Amino acid sequence: MKLLRSVLALMLAFALSACAGRPSLDDPSLSARNLQLEEFFAGELTAHGQFQDIFGNVSRRFTVEIDGTWDGKTLRLVENFVYEDGSTEQRIWSLKKTGEDTWEGTAPGVIGIATGRESGDTFNWQYTIDLPISGGETLRVSFDDWMWLLTEDRLLNRAYMQRFGIPLGEVIITFERH
Repeated sequence: MKLLRSVLALMLAFALSACAGRPSLDDPSLSARNLQLEEFFAGELTAHGQFQDIFGNVSRRFTVEIDGTWDGKTLRLVENFVYEDGSTEQRIWSLKKTGEDTWEGTAPGVIGIATGRESGDTFNWQYTIDLPISGGETLRVSFDDWMWLLTEDRLLNRAYMQRFGIPLGEVIITFERH
C-alpha cells in the first residue's frame, strides 16, 4: 500500500509538472515583431540545439542545416541533423498555411497531422512523432514546441517532450537565417 501511494504521488507530480509553467499564446508579446513562418524559414538556416531530461541532464547536442522553400501554399523544410556523436538524420517537413495564423504539417515519422498557430512574435507547434533511437527502433513522443522571433534572423525554440503524458525533457534550439 505504501509503494502504491508513492507511485501515485510520483505520477501526480509528473502530471502537474506537465501542465505548469508552459507558455501561452495569450501571454503578452515582448516585441512588435510579427513572425511569419513562410518568410522566416524560406532560404537557408542553421540551428543549434540540445536535449535536456527532466533531471537537468544534457544528453544530446546537434546542429541542423535547413533548406526552406515557400511556393505560396506549402512551406517545405529539409532538415539535416548532425549529432555530437557523428550520427545523422534527415527530416523533411511539409507545412500548409490553413488560415491567417494557423498551420498544419506532416513529416516522415509524424503521427497524423502536426498543428500550429502564430500570434505576434510567437508560434506554437504540436505533434506526435516516432523518433529514431539506437538499434533501428523508434520511441513515440509528443512535442509542444514554442518559438519566439528574437530578431529578424534569429528564432528561439523550446520544445517540451512527453511520452504518455509524462514529461521526458526539453529540446532548446536556436535558428539563424543565413
